[in-house]
Amino acid sequence: MSGLDEFGEIARLFRPLTRGAPGAFGLMDDAAVIPQRAGFDLVVTKDAIVEGVHFPVGEAPELVARKLARVNLSDLAAKAAEPFAAFLAVVWPKTFSDRDREHFAMGLAADLEAFGVDLLGGDTVTTPGPFTCTLTAMGWVPAGRMVRRAGARPGDKLLVSGTIGDATLGLAAVKGEIEDPDGRLAYRYRMPEPRVDLRETLRRHATAAADVSDGLIADARHIGEASGVGLSIDLDRIPLSGAAATWLEGQADVGASLLRLGTGGDDYEVVCTVASGVRKPAGFTEIGEVREGQGVEVLAAGRIVDPGEGGWRHG
Repeated sequence: MSGLDEFGEIARLFRPLTRGAPGAFGLMDDAAVIPQRAGFDLVVTKDAIVEGVHFPVGEAPELVARKLARVNLSDLAAKAAEPFAAFLAVVWPKTFSDRDREHFAMGLAADLEAFGVDLLGGDTVTTPGPFTCTLTAMGWVPAGRMVRRAGARPGDKLLVSGTIGDATLGLAAVKGEIEDPDGRLAYRYRMPEPRVDLRETLRRHATAAADVSDGLIADARHIGEASGVGLSIDLDRIPLSGAAATWLEGQADVGASLLRLGTGGDDYEVVCTVASGVRKPAGFTEIGEVREGQGVEVLAAGRIVDPGEGGWRHG
């Protein structure tokens, strides 16, 4: 690949990722055409990840690409949308070799193929700064059926899917701060699983939803603010993996440790609200309720605690 210009690189690395989508025009035009689907709304999301902020310095390029795809697909999952296409912008560090770029493209290809997503276009540039990439992901949802953050009502139950806290412990494991003998925690941090499998459940039952990217408490708070309601969250009820439960057992301050798990972020599960009369869907855990008023009341180890920001905020 050595000596290829931007257009040669796009043709070699990224044209195969279009999977022949007609609107991509082989990535040989300045723009793409997005097909229409009668009876459906187009849902669009965009997330960027930056070296040293969202992934460790020196992380394998193929893992960066897969995380990029997955964090964007997670946004679509929480909206109950079916992913189908994406646009990529990648900012290569000047230190990146041809092999590094190839590995990034291979990682991205693996996940776009796995989730049925066609690459329709984008851009590549170089920088003396950190490795940065962004994806614009698109999905279909039946018209008027996107699950918004707004929509929670007093009396609704607050639920979360999967397990919480593995990613923040995984980052600690990657940094060598805690033990992770089988590598499961680090894997959860590096390779989040977008909950596209929950699409039909959310469409049927959720009154509001968000993915857990900034932290469980922070993302639940986003729902509360958008819906104009207050929330109560009991961290003693959050679902934990075996590894996270083992870690928690070894902590002297259980309340503070639960707060760490509930604010750590990067779990990419779905936090949502459902009407009080709805039976809890499979794969979800009830962790609180929606109430009148504003703000989030958080319990940990049986007492009310101050969650601060509740998770990650970019300055």
